[in-house]
Amino acid sequence: MSKNTLLLLWVICVVYLLGCSQKPDDFKDFLNGQEVKYPGAINNAFVRPGNQRIGIGWLASPDPSVTKYRIFWNNKQDSVEVPAGASLADTVFSVVSNLQEYTYTFIVYSYDANGNRSIPNEIGNARVYGSTYRQSLVNRPINLTEPFKLLNDAGTSVTLNFLTPDTSNTITYVRYTNTSDELKEVTVSPSQNSLTLNDFKYGSKVAYQSFYKPTRDALDSFPTTVVDTFPRIEFGIVNTDKALYSIVRLPYDVQPYEGQTDVNRLWDGSVGPQGYPNIFHSNGNSPLPHHFTFDMGIAYDSLRTMEVTGRNCCHNPVEYEVWGIADITNAATTVPGNDPGWKDEALAKGWILLKEVSRSDDGTGPYTLNFSTDTPKIRYIRLRIKRVASNESSYSNLSELTIGYKK
Repeated sequence: MSKNTLLLLWVICVVYLLGCSQKPDDFKDFLNGQEVKYPGAINNAFVRPGNQRIGIGWLASPDPSVTKYRIFWNNKQDSVEVPAGASLADTVFSVVSNLQEYTYTFIVYSYDANGNRSIPNEIGNARVYGSTYRQSLVNRPINLTEPFKLLNDAGTSVTLNFLTPDTSNTITYVRYTNTSDELKEVTVSPSQNSLTLNDFKYGSKVAYQSFYKPTRDALDSFPTTVVDTFPRIEFGIVNTDKALYSIVRLPYDVQPYEGQTDVNRLWDGSVGPQGYPNIFHSNGNSPLPHHFTFDMGIAYDSLRTMEVTGRNCCHNPVEYEVWGIADITNAATTVPGNDPGWKDEALAKGWILLKEVSRSDDGTGPYTLNFSTDTPKIRYIRLRIKRVASNESSYSNLSELTIGYKK
């Protein structure tokens, strides 16, 4: 055996003897004579987001030595302590408040009475919501095709129509004034697409505001930053009731050509230009300008429109005046419609000139004219016809008049 081989064997033996001389628990010198203990870690952690806060929960550690937990965030610069609780089967839940709107990572440790802590349990992608999220919210959409429907003539019963909301919508609050002048608040759930108010003060405003949750189990609901208002809830243009109409015979009113062509033909409900005898037709004994008068049956304080439908031929008015008055007592004019002083006398008697019409077509129609929005209360209507499409000097004819008012 060579000298080199003997030297190698001698070195191996020395190393072995030295190793066998070290005690198995010599590592305790680095731990002050104690072993490292790790309390049981948490399981099944979950989060519930909120408004500048977050709920963090988990199943309680099965280790009976655990006395508390601590939640860390912000690179462990911030933390909160959570008691372990009385029952090992409990779910531990804690809310961390005063957080900025952000996506956080939380670390949870279990601790025993001696301060030993478990291995860490990291909870990532934990989002906290705030003003940025709230500003992204919009109120539940309403049905713009038919946002509301008035259900009675008084306007006190109305149905509000919504569209299907976003799935995160939790509720919508509707605020309105009732018929007792009280401010009321009712709710619309996400499953409702309509809401009926039976004590609505007609003409007042209806406001609404929606609430949302970023997740189904979120701690908080978030209202929109804006309170929206329904389109003004009021009746549109409603036709006056022709069943209430009647002929009025005032001095110098034009007479019909024959009984079946009298003024009442103008409210018989016909649609479109009619032919003889389904028309009003004057008798030719009153030169133009001439006029006729009728009673709408009740006074309207907001007349807005008149649709004039001419005959399917001939003597349709193309230049005429529409006059109105609330009461015909002492309102009869004493000169014929073609008298130069007729207009001044009509004004002096209280008649109001609602509209002067000059058409460039043949007057067949239907033709809609609009009255001023400040039209006063009117019950009686008088048409003074000045020129017809045929340029005939005495005859005039029409098929139908339909008068609308703002209800």
